This record gives sequence, structure tokens and C-alpha cells, in this order.
Amino acid sequence: MRLPAQVKMVEVGPRDGLQNEPKPVAADVRIELIERLADAGLTAIEAGSFVSAKWVPQMAGTDKVLAGLRPRPGVSYSVLTPNMRGLEGALAAGASEVAVFAAASETFSRRNINCSIEESLSRFAEVARAARAKNVRVRGYVSCVLGCPYEGEVAAEAVARVAGSLLEMGCYEISLGDTIGVGTPAKAQAMIDKVAASVPIERLAVHFHDTYGQALANVLAAMTKGVASVDSAVAGLGGCPYAAGASGNVASEDVLYMLDGLRIRTGVDLHKLAEAGRFISEALGREPASKVARVLAAKRRKNAP
Repeated sequence: MRLPAQVKMVEVGPRDGLQNEPKPVAADVRIELIERLADAGLTAIEAGSFVSAKWVPQMAGTDKVLAGLRPRPGVSYSVLTPNMRGLEGALAAGASEVAVFAAASETFSRRNINCSIEESLSRFAEVARAARAKNVRVRGYVSCVLGCPYEGEVAAEAVARVAGSLLEMGCYEISLGDTIGVGTPAKAQAMIDKVAASVPIERLAVHFHDTYGQALANVLAAMTKGVASVDSAVAGLGGCPYAAGASGNVASEDVLYMLDGLRIRTGVDLHKLAEAGRFISEALGREPASKVARVLAAKRRKNAP
């Protein structure tokens, strides 16, 4: 089994994780979380999104979050921009990287962003053109790559078409998201094989939710195909409001523990990452979903004087 020597961990907790919390998290807490994540060595962090506060109140104040972050060489803070209005807000706030998101499922696209897949891609192409004209990098996301809460199984060909369109519009990387966490390793590999015929493997990332406990196995399966960019959320934050029972993203601490065990370089410190997870979990009033974080916390309590 050949694996990448190095993997880029893309931290999505401050955006994809916190946007699904029942109550908004204050901007200063979000800033502190992101600073702790950067201190741990993460170089790609989703800082928030420029969406309507009416629909996603948890992401209100993303401009304040960006303004409060300390610039760090080599560290990117991306923000989600679903339309031109969102991009304008991101540019005004000084964002250097934005993200757009499309779905591989027609029904999910209409339920999630109220337009067809083709309409969404046309909208995102305009956003990507405008962003790149300002030298702002664009990352693309594809939702429901292994299943849809409304349509069930999603054809890999549909995933490849959407991913190919995002590549054509200039996305430097396309993240393949198992939004409801139904994927298994063999299905993930088959989907990646199909997408890799349209998008170079080095331009692909994976984004797994852990609904059925398959996320780590799916990450490993994707890496055997050459994928070297993995999305995860500290403390296992997140979920999908459109998918009943869908749990959070795969926990960053658990991914890192596996990567460390495989001697794959990440540049991320496990203990500092777990501390960031404890910080946000305490702010939310609950235990982290990460199994690794819970073990480290138990060891810390046992060894406390």
C-alpha cells in the first residue's frame, strides 16, 4: 500500500463545523479557536463564510473574524462565498482565498441553495472569475459525492462532471464531500477513480463525515489512490442540517493520530490541536467528539497533581 509522504490537513471546524451549531459563537471565540489551530501548525483553515445572516446566523461577523486574525506567512484563511454579493463582502474584508460549493445531486442542490446544479455552476464561474481577477485563490467543494439524503446513491459520473466544471472555472483544488457520511472505502476509491479521469489526483481533496463510523477508513482508502489533502474538523464539529442523523466531520485529532502513526508528515502538533479542540468544546458546553481528544484528556486528568 503506497501512501503520500506528506498530507495537507484542511481545517474546516471554524466554518463547516460551527455553522451547524444551534446558537452562534461569538467572533472573539472564533478568532481564538483559529489562532490556536494555526499555533498547532495548520496552514489551511476555513475561517467563516459570507452568506446571509438570515439563513446562516452562525456565520455572521466573519468580517470581524478575518480582521482579528494575526497574519502568518504560509497560512491561508479561506471563506465560503456562494455568490457575487458574498465575494464582494469577502474582498472588502481582505480575504485571500474563497471557496464555492456545488452538489452532485440535483435535489440536494435545489434544497440546499435553491437552484439547479447548472445554475449553481454558472453562478460560481462568475464568482471564480471575479476572485481570480483580484488574485484571490478559489477552492471548490462537491457535496453528496457518495450519497444524497433525498436521492440515495449518487453516480460517480455526476461527481466527475461537477468536479471537472469546478476545475475548468479555475479552482486550484476540489474537495469531494461525503456530506451524509454513507461512504465506505471501496465506494470512495471507485468514486475517486472516476473523478481522477477528469481532475488530476493532485488537485483533489476529500471531506468525510463520520455518520457510520467510516470516515477514517475512507480517508486511508483515498490516500491509497494518491489523495494528499484531507478536510477535517477539530473536535469532530459539524454535521449536515439537510441530512437526518448525519454526524460531524471526521475529527482532526483522529486524522492526525492516524497520519502520525503512518509517519506521514503534516507539520501539525497533536497536543496543541487537542488543546484547540478542548477550547471550543468547553465554549460549546460539551465533550469533543474526537476519540483521540478524549483519551488525551483522560490521561491529562490522571496525571494532574
